[in-house]
Amino acid sequence: MLIHPQFDPIAISLGPLAVRWYGLMYLAGFVAFLYLGKRRALAQPWHGMKATDLDDLLFYGVLGVILGGRLGQVIFYEPGYYLQHPLEILAVWKGGMSFHGGFLGVLVAMALWGRKSGKSFFQVTDFIAPLVPLGLMAGRIGNFINGELWGRVADRSLPWAMVFPNVDAMPRHPSPLYQAAGEGLLLFVVLWIFSARQRGVGQVSGMFLIGYGVLRFLAEFFREPDHGIFGVSYVVSMGQWLSVPMILFGIYLLRRRQS
Repeated sequence: MLIHPQFDPIAISLGPLAVRWYGLMYLAGFVAFLYLGKRRALAQPWHGMKATDLDDLLFYGVLGVILGGRLGQVIFYEPGYYLQHPLEILAVWKGGMSFHGGFLGVLVAMALWGRKSGKSFFQVTDFIAPLVPLGLMAGRIGNFINGELWGRVADRSLPWAMVFPNVDAMPRHPSPLYQAAGEGLLLFVVLWIFSARQRGVGQVSGMFLIGYGVLRFLAEFFREPDHGIFGVSYVVSMGQWLSVPMILFGIYLLRRRQS
């Protein structure tokens, strides 16, 4: 049985300045976004994107991820805690970012950028969809380093069952690593291949929604169940509830007629 290494969350300490692993994972995701996006802009001119657009896109995307992700964590998962500790809302360096909140934040940011640059909403989201999963993977690795989002109790015979000493002495699924592999690496490969040729408007976005929604829904069976809003337990987790509309809208985008 494995033991979580209990990493020091601080990667680099320079006097009063501390650089955390969680922040470095986000930085890695942003660097991957820039690198892959510039390759995609050059190789797939039908998107109408230039390599120089990526800097602006990243700026808008970072704001959407951070503001939306943090507000999503506060509203969807821990409103009771943050009502009692409102200053903690600003402590993003400690972790605690909701994907679904960050996703909504990015959608708003991309709509604003598209309006500013004269591009349609789905023209923008079809372009960025394959650039997102590696950032998700990096974020989940950051969760694992922080020792958070631990999994459900697992059978002791499972070779990779892991004890998280900050939680208890029970063997658990290392669910952040499951999500890094599924919603991160696997989804990236699927989207990169699917988007290699020109698709109908909205179809790459639809494939992202279906892929992420299904993989997240499945991953929730291995994560420690959340207690829902104000401590109310759900048979279906909050992450699963939020994934269902993503899947349904993704199917609509993939199957709708193209004009």
